[in-house]
Amino acid sequence: MFFRASASSSRPRLFHGVHCHRIRQRSYTRVVTHEKAHGYIGLVSQITTSNTVTISYNQIPSRDIHINHRSPSLSTSADITFRSQLLSRGPRSTKSSFQQSHLQQNRQRRLSTSIKNTEPIFYFPSDIRDDMVNLTPPQNPPRWDHSPEGVVQLMKDAIAQYKAVSDEVAALLPTECNFETVRARLADAEARFDIVAEPLTFYQNVAISKELRDASTQAEQLQRDFGVEDSMRLDVFQAKVAAEKNLRESGAFERLTGEQRRLVEKMILDGKRAGLALPEEEKTQLMALQKELSQVVVEFMRNFNEEDGRITFTRDELEGVPEDVISGFTKRTEGDKEVYDVTFKTPDIFPVFRFAVSPTTRQRAYDAYESRLAINVPLLERALDLRRRIASILGYKTWADYVTEVKMVKTGDAAQAFVDDLEAKLRPVGIKEREILLSLKKEEHEKRGLPFDGEFYIWDYRKALYYDRLFVEKTLSLDDSLVKEYFPVSVVVPTILSIYQNLLGVRFIEVTGGKKDVWHPEVQQFAVWERDANDESGFIGYCYLDLFPRAAKYSHAAVWGLLPGYNLPSKNRHYPLTAMVANLAKPTPERPALMRHDDVTTFFHEMGHVFHGLLSRTRYSRFHGTAVARDFVEAPSQMLENWCWEPKVLEKMSNHYEKQVPLSADFIEKIVQSRYVNVGLFYLRQLFFAKFDLKVHTDKEPTDYTNLWTEMRERISLVKSGEPQPGQGSFGHIVGGYDAGYYGYTYSLVFAADMYRTVFQRDPLDPALGQLYRSKILLPGGSRDEMMSLEDFLGRPPNSEAFLDEIFGSSKSDASANL
Repeated sequence: MFFRASASSSRPRLFHGVHCHRIRQRSYTRVVTHEKAHGYIGLVSQITTSNTVTISYNQIPSRDIHINHRSPSLSTSADITFRSQLLSRGPRSTKSSFQQSHLQQNRQRRLSTSIKNTEPIFYFPSDIRDDMVNLTPPQNPPRWDHSPEGVVQLMKDAIAQYKAVSDEVAALLPTECNFETVRARLADAEARFDIVAEPLTFYQNVAISKELRDASTQAEQLQRDFGVEDSMRLDVFQAKVAAEKNLRESGAFERLTGEQRRLVEKMILDGKRAGLALPEEEKTQLMALQKELSQVVVEFMRNFNEEDGRITFTRDELEGVPEDVISGFTKRTEGDKEVYDVTFKTPDIFPVFRFAVSPTTRQRAYDAYESRLAINVPLLERALDLRRRIASILGYKTWADYVTEVKMVKTGDAAQAFVDDLEAKLRPVGIKEREILLSLKKEEHEKRGLPFDGEFYIWDYRKALYYDRLFVEKTLSLDDSLVKEYFPVSVVVPTILSIYQNLLGVRFIEVTGGKKDVWHPEVQQFAVWERDANDESGFIGYCYLDLFPRAAKYSHAAVWGLLPGYNLPSKNRHYPLTAMVANLAKPTPERPALMRHDDVTTFFHEMGHVFHGLLSRTRYSRFHGTAVARDFVEAPSQMLENWCWEPKVLEKMSNHYEKQVPLSADFIEKIVQSRYVNVGLFYLRQLFFAKFDLKVHTDKEPTDYTNLWTEMRERISLVKSGEPQPGQGSFGHIVGGYDAGYYGYTYSLVFAADMYRTVFQRDPLDPALGQLYRSKILLPGGSRDEMMSLEDFLGRPPNSEAFLDEIFGSSKSDASANL
């Protein structure tokens, strides 16, 4: 998922994830200094009562460190031990320059982790040249020391500056309107506004301080209200129309670049979609509705981000849940018994869905999880009503038609036809899979002496959860709790970064020490450079990683484009900044932070969004990176998920946290075979979300959305829901920019499958193919039609053959043979 707000729209644009060689040779010991130790990135791995630490850490004290490691030409298993006040940190610097970190050349290190207590920061091995660390980025990163009052005031100042430019453009005589005086000037003002606004509105997703989060939310409301007002300025639109008329009549339009022509056309379309051709009374009504809608959306998402509920279980009720998970729950006494509080954060609640043997426990967990945001139900109802009214005023049949007009699918009817057709193909597959899982449930209930009513419930199935897990364990002898032991965070994250580095020709240099400036101590900050950079011209941008859960933080995985990349009027470059926010499981007293294979795939996916934001190279910020059609934006990252199913990649990024060995070939084969297990049920669940989203945005009248949610899920997903629960209150996509757009997750898979099979499947780690992908898909961003980028990359128009083969050719169900 990728988030990016827009100054020119009343709604944010939302887009919803190290090469380390294997340890094989003899051990030896040496002592290195602080500077030499900068080749490590990992995780504080052991803190004893004497403050002796076994560590892989990103801020090594300036003293000698004793390192036991293995072959210097291969991976390293390092036990770094020292005495230090390691976890004490001084105040964060607000300076924007970078510390010159000396990273050991050509070292790939893998760190052993025997976790006792942790601060979840990992250390990044890099093979950059020694002289490269001395390069100074030509652009400072933003500061993260704002006060709540400062956040609001800075937003007000940015709005005033943007409005002043709009006023000047509106004051132009028709004969003075041309590309430079109107289009280019407004595009620059939009970019400058985003540079200020995006970091300010980002705080609401990550800040520890409630006051700062509230100020950030207030700033976003100011931004949205201004976006509505500015988009409906008839005087500015008239200047845009006059500029286009002058360009076409003079013949200058044809001399513009393709991106410049696209800018002209998009700005005119923006005005039409904003209702500027409407009578004054209707425009006034429309503006009021748009502002109210933005307020509802902001409140919905604030509730979503700050949800902090929990459910309580006894130890017996948690039977089956792994001990390392339970040890992370808050234990307390309630009456005369000990109980455990389980939050609704993914690392807490999902192991209960996945492992709890008691169906009653899973049902209670599911009911609580589904209803955790019941507070949002009336907000969603209001948002849907407002959207219906807005679409009607603008002359669209439905909100879905309004939204899809600027997407690849083009109409709501076409989106509906796509999901209907796919559901019809998948339904027989899903029915067959459900019958198999239902027989497994019957068998288990008989073994445990539990009643069996012949039904298959939502708490029985979700991809990789209870019966899906049991089926994989039974048919493939694949235990995911053992698989994750091979995926410690301190290994996987650096390895994935290295894979991207080598594939796309870039290098990460971490910003550490006093030069580091972030919104939370766990966040890592990187400067990203071209692999062969010799001077500032090789600078690409900044990347931040905020990977572990905490209170009031955004609770899923997503990437924000906090700064756009574009050409300044001075012809210099403004460089992008992307931030990944995730919620990986933290370490426990017994184990390091471990990732399930699904977590690995999600991280790889989100990093795809990161690089889409970093490696795009457009002239205008509104076309930068992920500013593409919403039903295409997921395709690049979905394509990149395939790397997580490639045997040689799985071997590369796995290393057992105790045994220090990679996944075996047999283990890897079983993981690959598990990819399409119950694929029908998986995609039917996705289609439920897509079809619910389309229905509520095409219906002309409101309804009981809780009952609709329950009825559609049972009918499409083929699972019973039990008592209706207001799950739509936690459907963040429906207000977060994917309204009438959730179908895009499946729609874009058609392009993802085609891109992977046509280009990358023969050698997914080939840097030459990575450069082709970078130049044809990432670099253009939204500066040209998405279909043009696809055809340029594929060498032909895209087709659905690979996608259909992937689903039905690999399905474990015989039902697909009849399609």
